[in-house]
Amino acid sequence: MNQPVNQSTSEKPLIEFPTHFPIKAFGEHHDRFKNAVTQIIELHVETIHIIEWREQPSKGGNYCAITITVVAQSQQQLDAIYMDLTDCEHVTMAL
Repeated sequence: MNQPVNQSTSEKPLIEFPTHFPIKAFGEHHDRFKNAVTQIIELHVETIHIIEWREQPSKGGNYCAITITVVAQSQQQLDAIYMDLTDCEHVTMAL
């Protein structure tokens, strides 16, 4: 007879917080995209917890990848950031 497996409350989470966490967003190489990403990150992350900000334009210059490394405080914080990034009309993709 199969019995349900009990989940232990002592299991380690996949990510231990706080932690440095890179967030990557892709969009058109335009100020609207950069400003939207900036506003979303600043809404969820205190400036002191933004460790690094890198921009990489595509070879053709039409698109841009922005990588922001933050000190993430919780899974809920990361979920909220990704939800807002994916809901943003100027963000093509978020990783």
